[in-house]
Amino acid sequence: MADSKKDKHKNLAESKKNDKIEVEGKVIEVLKGSDYLVELPNGHTVKAYVSGKMRINMIRILPGDTVTVQLSPYDLTRGIITWNKR
Repeated sequence: MADSKKDKHKNLAESKKNDKIEVEGKVIEVLKGSDYLVELPNGHTVKAYVSGKMRINMIRILPGDTVTVQLSPYDLTRGIITWNKR
C-alpha cells in the first residue's frame, strides 16, 4: 500500500514538472547575458533564455527570428527558447 502512495505522488510530481506552455513568438531584442525579449502573438512580451541543447550546438538567434518558447504556468513572464524557425 505504501508503494502505491509513492507512485501516485511521483506521477503527480512528474505531470506538474512537464506542464509547459509552448508558444511561438518573434524575437524583438537581444539583452545582456544571453537573454532575449520575445513578443508573443497576443501582444505580450516575455524575457527568455536559450535552452542548453541550443547553446551547446551554438544556434544563433537574431532579432526578427521566429522562435518556440516554453513558458511555465506559474511565471508567464519568463521562458526558455527551445526552437529557432528562421
